[in-house]
Amino acid sequence: MPAEITGRKRLNDYLYVLYKWKKFIIINLLIVIVLISVYAFMQPNLYTSTATVMIPPDNSISGLSGLLGGKSSAGGIGAKLLGIGGNTSEDMLMGLLNSRGSITNVIHKYNLAKYYEIEDGNIDKVIRVFRGDLNFSPNEFGMIEVNVTNKNPNLSAEIANYFVKLADSLSIYLNIQHAHSNKLFIEQRYNENLTILTAAEDSLYKFQKKYGIYELGAQLEVAFKAAAEIESQLASLEVQANLYKNTYSENSPEYQKVNSQINMLKNKVAELKKADQLSMESNVLLPFKKLPDISQQYFRIYRDMEVQKAILEVLLPLYEQSKIEEQKSIPTIMVVDKAISPKLKSAPRRSVIIGGVTMLGFFAFMILAFIGEGVLNKNTSSNVLDEKQRNFFLRIKKIYALRS
Repeated sequence: MPAEITGRKRLNDYLYVLYKWKKFIIINLLIVIVLISVYAFMQPNLYTSTATVMIPPDNSISGLSGLLGGKSSAGGIGAKLLGIGGNTSEDMLMGLLNSRGSITNVIHKYNLAKYYEIEDGNIDKVIRVFRGDLNFSPNEFGMIEVNVTNKNPNLSAEIANYFVKLADSLSIYLNIQHAHSNKLFIEQRYNENLTILTAAEDSLYKFQKKYGIYELGAQLEVAFKAAAEIESQLASLEVQANLYKNTYSENSPEYQKVNSQINMLKNKVAELKKADQLSMESNVLLPFKKLPDISQQYFRIYRDMEVQKAILEVLLPLYEQSKIEEQKSIPTIMVVDKAISPKLKSAPRRSVIIGGVTMLGFFAFMILAFIGEGVLNKNTSSNVLDEKQRNFFLRIKKIYALRS
């Protein structure tokens, strides 16, 4: 027999089974439709209100990196490390909206335990049910939508707007607490810096007073020029003394006078190069023997002072800005669309419920019809279960007066 004829015969057999069991399928399907329709129309209408919010762009003076960026890159790094002046991130906003504290606050404010008919007032049960009516999610434009579903359209809008207000209040509170902690830390470091800087300045003052050094580089330049001038004069006098010695004699007054000047300059050169301290006070000349130690000590003290001054340049703006941040309570969330009372329900979708259950019922009853036809066409029963199954479908056949 050709396959096409065989397939057509099988299709006809299936259609014949459905035709035989049509009363069973139609009657039960009508019962299901009536029951699901009653159930669907008994469900109360639910309304969803949506508030749309976003994080405002950081265009104020709150960013310390912006405050310090024009002066020092170190200042900008310091501000970033301390985390001052940053705005609320989307993740933090989502966390605040979904936090147990926010949800509990709303539950108590609007007495939602009564709304959800939880008589024992168990807050965990209310939170679990209430979360099913909440949805906080970013949209395609990068904004965050706050969706609240409730039987009362006015209440759903009121709760959505209250969630936004509550999240903003919590964000401001957390920012102030964070700024206060930063201010305490910076204030402590600022005071330490002032103490260290004062000590470095005092050390430099004592050093300058002890050695008479005010600008080491300039003073060393002058000292070396003075020493070179002395040695130049010494060389000139030695030439002149040698000339007098050859012209007159070593005992001549001219030679003795020049020789006396030579000895004095030699002593001065030796004193500059080898003495620990000069015999005469000078604001310019320093003993060369001590210059390495004096220079090293001076530059170390001067370096410490300059380092602390550089740190102060970073800390002072941070400290002043942290005091501003601590007192600041401007909104951190921008409301793009305020939630309004919806005019159209969001649930239940009765047509979808009725249509879906009707389709499932039709397929279920159709499968039962094929199973029943197969069971009734068996001539023998192999076990007790098959016998009970056969009796079940015989009763159905009798009740619905199905054709044999």
